[in-house]
Amino acid sequence: MTKVQEIPLNQIRRPLPRENDQQKVKALMESIQQIGQQEPIDVLEVEGQYYGFSGCHRYEACQRLGKETILARVRKAPRAVLKMHMA
Repeated sequence: MTKVQEIPLNQIRRPLPRENDQQKVKALMESIQQIGQQEPIDVLEVEGQYYGFSGCHRYEACQRLGKETILARVRKAPRAVLKMHMA
């Protein structure tokens, strides 16, 4: 089951490093400042820990704006699913 909620940015682990397009991050920052975050990022909740694998540009935009939380679609999953994302 998936639910949308506000998650503290500092509680989301991002185990796969990614190089973001800085122009896209800047555009998202402007949009978020003007109208707020419109699309949640997707995170896995595994044993009480949050892991993010998508929404990298939105995540960085919220970080750079100094936001404490981010709107996220949270899906609970077992450790086996996390391992599949890491492969």
